[in-house]
Amino acid sequence: MGVLQLLAVSLFFVSLSLAQRPNIVFIVADDLGWNDVGFRNPDMITPNIDKLATEGIIFNNAYVQPLCSPSRTAFMSGMYPFHAGMQHMALNRDQKVCVPLNYTFLPQELKKLGYATHIIGKWHLGYCKWECTPTYRGFDTFFGYYNAGEDYFTHTSGRYLDFRDNKLPARNYTGEYSANTFGQRAVDIIHRHNVSQPLFLYLPYQSVHAPIEVPQKYEDMYPNVINEGRRKYSGMVSALDEAVGNVTKALKDRGLFENTLILFTADNGGHLQAYSNNWPLRGGKYTIWEGGTKGASFMYGAGLQKTGTTYEGMIHAIDWKPTLVSAAGGTPESTIDGMSLWDSIRNGLPSSRTEFIYNIDYFEFPEEGHAAIRVGDYKLILGYPGDPDGWHKPMNRTEDDIYEETVYFTGDDPVQLFNIREDPTEHNNIAPAMPDMVAKLRARFEEYTKTMVPANYPDGDPASDPSNFGDVWSPGWC
Repeated sequence: MGVLQLLAVSLFFVSLSLAQRPNIVFIVADDLGWNDVGFRNPDMITPNIDKLATEGIIFNNAYVQPLCSPSRTAFMSGMYPFHAGMQHMALNRDQKVCVPLNYTFLPQELKKLGYATHIIGKWHLGYCKWECTPTYRGFDTFFGYYNAGEDYFTHTSGRYLDFRDNKLPARNYTGEYSANTFGQRAVDIIHRHNVSQPLFLYLPYQSVHAPIEVPQKYEDMYPNVINEGRRKYSGMVSALDEAVGNVTKALKDRGLFENTLILFTADNGGHLQAYSNNWPLRGGKYTIWEGGTKGASFMYGAGLQKTGTTYEGMIHAIDWKPTLVSAAGGTPESTIDGMSLWDSIRNGLPSSRTEFIYNIDYFEFPEEGHAAIRVGDYKLILGYPGDPDGWHKPMNRTEDDIYEETVYFTGDDPVQLFNIREDPTEHNNIAPAMPDMVAKLRARFEEYTKTMVPANYPDGDPASDPSNFGDVWSPGWC
């Protein structure tokens, strides 16, 4: 066989290898509650999400961080936020900080495997210089916004535009609801995609983060919900569901759906003060209670062997990066905190993860919870767990009732211990009855604290003022 023939054969096998890699769609729903999906709560109208979840694998123990920037750090880097200095609160728009540039992000790993990589939606991992932004961290294209939240129709944050099409301000979308706009951009990318190359589509939607805004037709889907905030919020969930359905339809239309793996997860527990719901779990966003850290999550599609099931194995947000790299046929990095659970998940086998850290935050005001560890069935909470506390049913027929005064306290007391397998709703503190278990988990926790990086959470920098950048939140000031 001649050199040209050998080259042709080798190119054929490279092409075949690329074609066999699954397309990956990674959907993040912002502030979505545990109980805000139809497959758990029949009052929610989410047929597209429900079909994917019930025909795929629903995760009952997939954990995230209590807030968005920390969770997104874990998703993209595979690192615990307390190892990256990202464990304290969500980033503010005027802070001179981003996830350290020495970490390789998920799309960078997938590009090594031949993937086209796109992000549509919320970044929130820092943007003060271009090197921090999506197209410098592994994404071929970016359509979305840099900061925590904004108006769904004007795409402004604090009166200034925060909307980008790659590096350029996107000024022509005023009046368009972001769930629809982001969904349409995803459809456009799918229809333009070169099908000889595997596709990675990261869809961190704005929905259903505050402000509570939705077109009337989605709100009207819930005439029996008396509370206006909950009714609008429920409509926001259904708008998100429609966007998910439009993406899956586009994948089917292009003939890509059968070879696509879809991962769907919330970035943290539902924000109770913004009408989401985590019933019957305790607490919500900002807390290291289960309601703040157990994410509504599932996987559907290519490579999964045991579907139509629920998976009880332990998963943490840091595991999604190596798991997706494995699903793509790659070899995950050995230097990150996360571990690949791909074989365990797809075959319905026990999880390799047996412990994780909820958070370690020694900042003066750890608003999202001070410290907690899970080892096996047991969860140890040290000190302030975050606010709000309690167990809250959906506000379908009530006035707003999630008003609790925030009371901070410092230090590692009180100490609380729960058996999460037996008591997933955290009603029974068994610390007084099990001092030996408390000591065991505390010793393990102290091993983790030795590796902690202090939170990088500086004061705001006036150089970030959008008036310096044509009234647009922009990089270039650090």
